[in-house]
Amino acid sequence: MNNLKIILRDTGAVLIAVGVITVFVNVVSIIFREFFAIKWMILTSVLYLIVGGIFELLGKSQEETRIRHAMITAALSWLIISLISSIPFYYITKLDFLSAFFESVAGWTGTGLTMISEPSKLTHTIQFWRSFIQWIGGVGVIVLTLVVLARPGTGSFTLYRSEAREERIRPSIISTVKTIWWIFLLYTVIGIIVLLIAGMPPWEAINHCMTGLATGGFSVTDNSMAGYSTAIQIILVILMTAGAIAFATHYELLRGKIKRFFKDIQTQTLLFLIFLGAFLLSYINFNEGIYESFASSFKYSAFQFASALTCTGFSTTNLAAWSGEAKFIISIAMIIGGAAGSTAGGIKLFRIILLTKGIGWKIRRIFLPPKSTFAYKLGGKVLGREEAVEEISEAAIVSFLWLILLAVGTIVVLHVTNESLENVFFEVCSAQGNVGLSVGITSLNMNPIAKFMLILNMWVGRLEIIPILVLIRAMIKGGKLF
Repeated sequence: MNNLKIILRDTGAVLIAVGVITVFVNVVSIIFREFFAIKWMILTSVLYLIVGGIFELLGKSQEETRIRHAMITAALSWLIISLISSIPFYYITKLDFLSAFFESVAGWTGTGLTMISEPSKLTHTIQFWRSFIQWIGGVGVIVLTLVVLARPGTGSFTLYRSEAREERIRPSIISTVKTIWWIFLLYTVIGIIVLLIAGMPPWEAINHCMTGLATGGFSVTDNSMAGYSTAIQIILVILMTAGAIAFATHYELLRGKIKRFFKDIQTQTLLFLIFLGAFLLSYINFNEGIYESFASSFKYSAFQFASALTCTGFSTTNLAAWSGEAKFIISIAMIIGGAAGSTAGGIKLFRIILLTKGIGWKIRRIFLPPKSTFAYKLGGKVLGREEAVEEISEAAIVSFLWLILLAVGTIVVLHVTNESLENVFFEVCSAQGNVGLSVGITSLNMNPIAKFMLILNMWVGRLEIIPILVLIRAMIKGGKLF
């Protein structure tokens, strides 16, 4: 019973924190005189506070949060938050419940797949609500909660880890999350100013900077980024890339440690893959005759690949017209994702690097004498053999589970739609990678089973599977939670 109290206490705290910040959206409703929307935003906020308050009342406990508690809290919090956040989409936008829930999950998980075909016709309240939940969700609702509550103790770090984060920027976890938010706020302000200078209208600059930096991908225009100048698109690529770089690495940059910033193995890999993928896609699309010149092919291919690898979901072209080969490369980029400790989704660059290193270490060991040893180097850090094996095992398990669910999602969506395998695989990769690029499958009229499957893919992709498996196990065990 005490385990349940800890979960209810922490989940309640998360819901209360989200309920408090939701009130801020009413400022937009007042500025644009959309007074009819205020009651639904207030209802959403009040519901967060009521449910959160009840949970905290039922969960009075002085015990520290353990990792199993934190994982269940994370999985449960993201699910309840998405359910309650469906209210504005249901009542203001008039979406059916499943579509409203889909939009909410896509927002909070930073996916960017959408049920709305013409976002330019949405009210300013809903446009900002979509951007706001992606902006908050990009960093993480538990990270937000830790800032609001500033709760000392090891339980805070345990909760922090439950959202797939490990890095400590500062000695204490509270100072770490505060630093993360200061970096995020600073970059958001700078991004908005730069977009304004480049000629993007103020309202669009605010929303697109928020969703670009959070690697979310929601837009307030009907054709995403296609209607903007090349200069603005380049700025957006920089914003997307910044969002996919770990906050700890940004902290080094802001401290003037430029060499450390560029020596970070995840940052190096991200930049290398963006350039490699951009040129490879440019060649394929030019060779296929999709674009008339290599320069034109590079312009569109580079943007789409950067959007895919950073898990943002902004687009400047019709991806449905691309060849199966090009779509497959984009799908692989969406699977890989950005850096661990960033706002990006996917399996994460750190795991890909670790598994690649592991293959090299295994081959090296085969050719060495039985009793010989060598250093397990990873990004300038030397690991012990046991530590290296443990790190590789964890990366392999998460990646394997990730790919299993990807396969399940592909089979389910393929079964209930009339789409080709390459298009379904692309869409499921986009959902589970928390990206948002689409070949047209995701729509208001798509099969409800496909909608539900993609919701599951987005949820699992954001929390990296393990917390959800722990939640499911706890639900099956019932009274014997642990």
